[in-house]
Amino acid sequence: MSRQTRGLIAGLFSMGLLLPISAIATNGYFSHGYGTKNKGLAGGGIALPQDAMIAATNPAGMAFVGDRMEAGVALFSPMRSYNASTTATSSSDGAACSPCTFTLGGQGGGQAIDSENEQFLIPHFAYNHLLDNQSTIGVSVYGNGGMNTEYEGGTAQYDGGGTYTSSAGTFGGGTAGVNLEQLFINASFASKFTENGSWGVGAIYAFQRFEAKGLGPFKGYSAAPTKLTDNGEDDSSGLGFKFGFQGEVASGITMAASYQTKIDMDEFDKYSGLFAEGGDFDIPATLTIGAAWASSDKSVFTFDIQKIYYSDVPAIANPIAPLTSQCTAGPTGGTGAGCLGGASGAGFGWQDMTIYKLGYQWNSSPDWQWRIGFSTGDQPIPSSEVLFNILAPAVMEEHITLGFTHNMSNTSELNFSAMYAPKASISGANAFNPGQNIELEMSQYELEASWGWKF
Repeated sequence: MSRQTRGLIAGLFSMGLLLPISAIATNGYFSHGYGTKNKGLAGGGIALPQDAMIAATNPAGMAFVGDRMEAGVALFSPMRSYNASTTATSSSDGAACSPCTFTLGGQGGGQAIDSENEQFLIPHFAYNHLLDNQSTIGVSVYGNGGMNTEYEGGTAQYDGGGTYTSSAGTFGGGTAGVNLEQLFINASFASKFTENGSWGVGAIYAFQRFEAKGLGPFKGYSAAPTKLTDNGEDDSSGLGFKFGFQGEVASGITMAASYQTKIDMDEFDKYSGLFAEGGDFDIPATLTIGAAWASSDKSVFTFDIQKIYYSDVPAIANPIAPLTSQCTAGPTGGTGAGCLGGASGAGFGWQDMTIYKLGYQWNSSPDWQWRIGFSTGDQPIPSSEVLFNILAPAVMEEHITLGFTHNMSNTSELNFSAMYAPKASISGANAFNPGQNIELEMSQYELEASWGWKF
């Protein structure tokens, strides 16, 4: 393949990643893995570098994959819904309701709605180049996301001092939902310090885009009500770093670790009345450690542990409670640190996630590799936070994966992976009407194919 052709493919895939990539809600809003081979191992394989996309997991692994390029696309399908129960506490005089200022489904409650948007194409691209026998540079382009929802229909009821009114939409503001898209461009360097040991570092440019709609009835709880909802798309960007290490600790056993810093992003100015700290929405840090054990010359086991520090980002981690304890609602907006957009503004209440990933890979012949994997981890949403997480029902906990690589020639290969995330759910009380129960539910499928070139 000519240098010009490689450059053209790189440009096309980089531009392709600006397409909506916002549905990757597998571990919170992080993907369960990056690169087709790693996805076949349930997103694991930090200590088993096999292609240029390893830089997205551990830049140290680039020292072992040689001159190569990857280009691929995934078809991702999340099915999301919520179910709000009927409630006897939403009476016409409010006597039995303390508090019941907001009820899903109108007086008496009760509604179940599926989110629209269940099919997404998600491309990725990576390139690795050897500088010499020890060092390499490369670039990888990939995405995150997950808070992509669109709920059509439904009603919501508000208590205006004993007088109940109902409005169309999940939250009474028409079709409700949010869309978050994140793009990462990772320029990495890696170098060997022994034959089987390496370190690496990546400089990450992050770009994100966000939109919210259908939240108008909460303007009374916002510190900046004109910047709460229905303001179209808004963009922000920031810089971060990823550091990695890899080394053989015993014959056939490799250990690896990587850490991605928290990425300080520009504020979403159009949504400074929604996210805490005036629209600040940073990308949380992640830490991954793992091992690969070559059980034979044809097979290897991988085991990874990943932690995502959602608690370090107030817009994601702050609970909904400040809306009732630290915010005084009013007709022209709210006052108090706990109001939406405030210094301690209410958020989604997400907790940190720890994910365990187990994978197995074996060669059935020189031209065929097969992979299976399983990952598990507690979803980040507490039962007390279900109301706002209708917008971001990131409840997935388990992923079952399989994949293969077929060597088409000495210089090219076809890769494939499939993922199934069984149905998971979380339920809890409506924070504004404790007599109403809300259940969030999701299941997922993903198919991904990529092509690898070796130079």
